Amino acid sequence: MTSPEQTPEQSVDENVVTETAEFAPEENVEIADEFVSVEDPEVVSDIEAAARPAVYIDRPVTTVMVAAVLTNPWAGRGFVEDLQPEIQANASDLGALIVARLVAAIGGADRIEAYGKAAVVGANGEIEHASGLIHTLRFGNHYREAVNAKSYLSFTNKRGGLGTSIQVPMMHKDDEGQRSHYITAEFSISDAPLADEIVVVLGAADAGRVHPRIGNRYLDLEAIAAEKQAQA
Repeated sequence: MTSPEQTPEQSVDENVVTETAEFAPEENVEIADEFVSVEDPEVVSDIEAAARPAVYIDRPVTTVMVAAVLTNPWAGRGFVEDLQPEIQANASDLGALIVARLVAAIGGADRIEAYGKAAVVGANGEIEHASGLIHTLRFGNHYREAVNAKSYLSFTNKRGGLGTSIQVPMMHKDDEGQRSHYITAEFSISDAPLADEIVVVLGAADAGRVHPRIGNRYLDLEAIAAEKQAQA
């Protein structure tokens, strides 16, 4: 969200496009969008050909992550007991902004089958600061409502420095027991988070893993129940 007087500054780092723009009073947010990973049917088959005959999938699986890099509103203030004022001031707008970018990048909310979130706080912050911005309905409801989801958003939150690995675990948006959609997206931003920054990420995939065949959670429950009954 850019003020009329402000021109966004853009820089390109491999597959990540970053844009600095005004987000909230006295704070900057940097959006890294359209970080896309595609598993192509032919590529997957070529890699696995040495282990087994080629098995093609119907279409590529696309994973998209959108990251916002913002100034940590609690950095440099010592231990802050009540985090709610800053959560209420920032989380909802942040969620709406990232969701809009994510939906556009993947080609529409109806394409999203798996989803997740993550946050990384820099050295001058606490993991609680990262958690505060993503573990609130003010943030997550924008995503759940956009894709009409039933499952909770799987997550990671941690403390890290520049270029740290950022991992976004995902699950099926409607069925947390559907193991085919237990997937993890991973990327890094070479210049974030700085010590006084937080990186907030949402991830999406338009399908589950390639060649899923381990069954879902419910099959395990049925099998274990049958085994216990047989042993009784």
